[in-house]
Order: sequence, then C-alpha cells, then structure tokens
Amino acid sequence: MSETVTRFAPSPTGHIHVGNLRTALMNWMIARKSGGTFILRLDDTDPERSKDEYADAIREDLEWLGLTWDREERQSARLDRYAAAAEEMRASGRLYEAFETPVELDLKRKKQLNMGKPPVYDRAALALSDAEKDRLRAERGGHWRFKLDQERIEWTDGILGPLSIDAASVSDPVLIRGDGQVLYTIASVVDDTDMGVTHVVRGSDHVTNTATQIQIMAALGHGHPTFAHHSLLTGPKGEALSKRLGTLSLRDLRAAGIEPMALLSQMARLGSSRAVELAETPDELAANFDLDSFGVAPTKFDEADLRPLTANYLQRLPLSAVAGQVSAMGVPDALADRFWTVVRDNIGTRAEMADWWRVISEGATPEIDAEDSDFVRQALNLLPEAPWTEATWGEWTSAVKEATGRKGKGLFKPLRLAMTGTDRGPDMASLMPLLQKKPNL
Repeated sequence: MSETVTRFAPSPTGHIHVGNLRTALMNWMIARKSGGTFILRLDDTDPERSKDEYADAIREDLEWLGLTWDREERQSARLDRYAAAAEEMRASGRLYEAFETPVELDLKRKKQLNMGKPPVYDRAALALSDAEKDRLRAERGGHWRFKLDQERIEWTDGILGPLSIDAASVSDPVLIRGDGQVLYTIASVVDDTDMGVTHVVRGSDHVTNTATQIQIMAALGHGHPTFAHHSLLTGPKGEALSKRLGTLSLRDLRAAGIEPMALLSQMARLGSSRAVELAETPDELAANFDLDSFGVAPTKFDEADLRPLTANYLQRLPLSAVAGQVSAMGVPDALADRFWTVVRDNIGTRAEMADWWRVISEGATPEIDAEDSDFVRQALNLLPEAPWTEATWGEWTSAVKEATGRKGKGLFKPLRLAMTGTDRGPDMASLMPLLQKKPNL
C-alpha cells in the first residue's frame, strides 16, 4: 500500500484567506491521519505577481495555525521539468500551437453563444499550414493547447461521488501562454505525478480542471490521484464570499485576536454533517477527520462564529499557556495565577487581558449615571482602603445597602461601574482582592 501524499499549492501573489485554509486543512488532515506526507508547494510560475513576501506570509500563517509541512517545493525551480513534459506531449501530437489573441477568442465565443452553441474553442489552429504558423509567429507569440480526446471523462469524487464530463463540451486547455509562462494546469499535473500525490482536495470550482488534468496525466503515462471537491464558502446569508475574501485573510483574523484552534475547529467541520466542536490540537482534528461526512451544498461561513469559539478556547487554557503575555503586561508573578483565573472567563481575545490589568493596577475610569453620583460617592466613603479580600465586596455592599436602602440591580450595578468602568465582568468578590486603587470621582 503506497504512502498517502497530499499537497497545498497556494500562489504567493497575496495573503491566504479562509477559502484557502479550508483546502489546506483538509489535505493536511488526510496526510496526518494516515501518517503520510504533506507538501507545501508554492505555485510561483508567474514571475510578475509572485512575491517572496507573500511566500513568507503563507509560511507564517500555516505555522501560526500549527499546520506543519514535511517538505516545500517551488514550481519556479521546476520549469525544466514542465518543458520536458510539454515536449513529450508535442511529440505525441497532444500539444499544439495556437495564435488567437484574447480579443479574437472573445469574438469567437460571442458568435457561438449567439448561435446557441457552447463557447468551446473550435480548434482552428489545427488547420494552419506551416507557412501560416511561421507568419503568425512573426507577429505574436503562440500559446500551446492540450488536445483533448473528445470522450467522456469519468471518475469517482471523494465528496461529489461519481462524476462524468464530456470533453467535447470543454475547450482544449491552454498549458503554456504566448509569453512562455507555464500555467497551473500543466505544472500541477507534472508535480502531482512526479511527487506521488495520492489525494487532492480542492474547491468545486476545479471540477472541470480535474477532468482535463486526468487526460493530461494519461497522456503522460500516469494514473490520477483520488480527487475530492469541497463546496465553496458563502456568507452567512448565502451571499457570494469572493468579494469579501480580502477581509478574511488569516493574518487579519489573527490580528483580530482569533485563536488558531477556534479557526481550525470551525473549518474542519464546516460543511459536514458533524457539529463544530472545539478541539485542543490540530492532531485531534486530524484523528477525527472524515471526508465522507461532507456534503455538496454551498457552505455558509460566518466570521462571528469564531468569537465564541475563541472565548471558549481561552477559558480552557491554564496559566502556563498565557504566562508569557501575562508577565509582559506587568502582572507580578505572585498575582499571575489569580489574575488569569479571574479574567479568563471574561475576555474574548488575549488582548483584552490588558484592559483588565489596567483596571486592576491603575483603577477604572468610573462610569456613573448622573442620578447615581451622590449614591456612589456615599458608597465609596464606606469602602475601606485596599488591600481588599474576597469578603470585602459582600461586607461593603451590605454596609451600603443598610446606609442607603438600595438593593438589587440599583445597588450592585452602579458599584460595579464605579469599580471597573463596565457593567459586566468577573465576579466582584473574586476581583476585589486584585483591585489596587479606589476610583477617583
């Protein structure tokens, strides 16, 4: 039985987003669950758009998530291999040169559509004589198309089930552009076969690509991996997400304080029949991954769902997981354990720890309604000087109640606002021993 090999092949032309992550995570989990190999393969054959800064950012994002890779490949280092594969297909008559400009191709498509025909390339280039080709080459660079066998291409998809596409309804794909740039289709085929990739999971917008790639692999003398096409993400109301993906980059989510395991836990189950459950580690997600549980319907993604997952994750963490950040804020070691125990149930992100430490160490800016100002001033006169204990809150509020007659929400809410500057937060009895200053009115 051959080793399971998967890959994630982003283009380093921008930051990766949640749609990319879904593909990366599924392939990573398949490899990790089987003890196989996960390859990070940078699709950097476009020299104009590919940037080292984006390649670095892709690595940083994957490392932040804990999605480690076993080896890295760069397609820009394999151009000779693609050229050899192209030459092999030219020799077998499966790769042919065509010369239409984008404008000419667009006119052909419009004419076909007006005639009620599918907009499929008409293979006019195959009828060109050598002299005509020479004349056209003098004017423009020729691009190279793969000549499809016009028959049905069938395979069993890991998510969509049995699929069949009539190659006659698909244009012969361009594999090499007129400027010589190798395109995704041939590079991916050659890499997948050379690298022994056994499973390819990607978005359902690649189904037609898969059909043509299966034929190209066969033309090069290879079988094809197991393909699975996951549904595409939409917004929470079913709206197209594509226009928002720029705001859903992984680094933007990281900057917003989303925890890696919250994001991974959501993406690992989104679109499946299984409920999202917060996992402790990426390996736990991999161990429980089941490709068969995923459906074909568009999958709704709501960034807001990441926030309660992040808060829930933080609530589970021991002090040791945040000790460095707690110390960096200036929390003394003697107070660190109590500080974390008190605030962790009341933060949405790690950054919010600093807000509570400012309240504790510097005192709050009181939020007092005008009608409560005299009451709060009277109450603070009854509050003993720090340090306070867990008993202080109960003793103080009892004394204030007796002196003023106030009770319930009218008693507790103004006092919480005075002490913390907010009407919600940790249990006040637990918080009082940490507070270090009386508020100044």
